[in-house]
Amino acid sequence: MAETMQFDLVSPERNLMSAQVLSVQIPGADGDMTAMPNHSPLITTLRPGILSVETEKGVEEFVVTGGFAQLGDGLTVLAERALPKGDVNQATYEALVEEAQSAYTQTKEAFKNEPGPVDDAAKLLSDMVAIGTHIGLDAKQPSL
Repeated sequence: MAETMQFDLVSPERNLMSAQVLSVQIPGADGDMTAMPNHSPLITTLRPGILSVETEKGVEEFVVTGGFAQLGDGLTVLAERALPKGDVNQATYEALVEEAQSAYTQTKEAFKNEPGPVDDAAKLLSDMVAIGTHIGLDAKQPSL
């Protein structure tokens, strides 16, 4: 039997998964990473993307919109929003993109002379749009 670690995926609405897992692919803000048992401890922020969890029974995927991952003896992901990939249809995806578009527009208005926050909001919107392509939906084009 392969070595496993405890994994917990929590969003404000609910606990989505708590299980022994072989590995978890994390869409980190600084790049994608794979967490496995005995990984060095770390904390990272998440960007919008697909969180892929490998268990002994197979792979489960979740769409996350951001949050944090803490890796120590196990892995805990605190997601801003997380949905099982199978629950994300075109309408749900478009609502997520619209929300990111609205945040980008508000940030652009609030920080007219500060490119840093506007660039961060544009990146968030771009990552959210890319999710559609990754899960086989019609990508919604943002207005930047």
